[in-house]
Amino acid sequence: PMSMSVPVIVFAKAPRAGEAKTRLAPALGAQGAAALAARLLDHAVAQALAADCGAVWLVGAPDASDVAFQRHAARVRLAGQGGGDLGARMHRAFGQVFDATPGALGALLIGSDAPALDAAALRAAAAALADHDAVFVPALDGGYALVGLR
Repeated sequence: PMSMSVPVIVFAKAPRAGEAKTRLAPALGAQGAAALAARLLDHAVAQALAADCGAVWLVGAPDASDVAFQRHAARVRLAGQGGGDLGARMHRAFGQVFDATPGALGALLIGSDAPALDAAALRAAAAALADHDAVFVPALDGGYALVGLR
């Protein structure tokens, strides 16, 4: 376990048929795509909890009311993403977590669609914040699968 708390924010869209993983729907069907999104969400939450580097926040879109989010309510803090573009929603989530965790060294934000981000990778990213202001895990599409901020 880390000596300093580094909460993990799991940023996710509600896994609803017709709304989640829509690019996979032609291959999997709308229900299949939603089921995959739900499995990926559960995996991300499980890895965040297993990392044990700080509180886990599940920050959902459009809000935290979906049953897929509520079933984690006993183990994580639930919040909604609110409005705005991705950057605005991420900024809001980091602010909310920093406000609620004044002693935290930093926070990590992950999506629910990078299953290779396991507990060990999360712990390594949290540790990197000890001497870096930010940490990123790049994704193959040119974006990133994780962003951590002090």
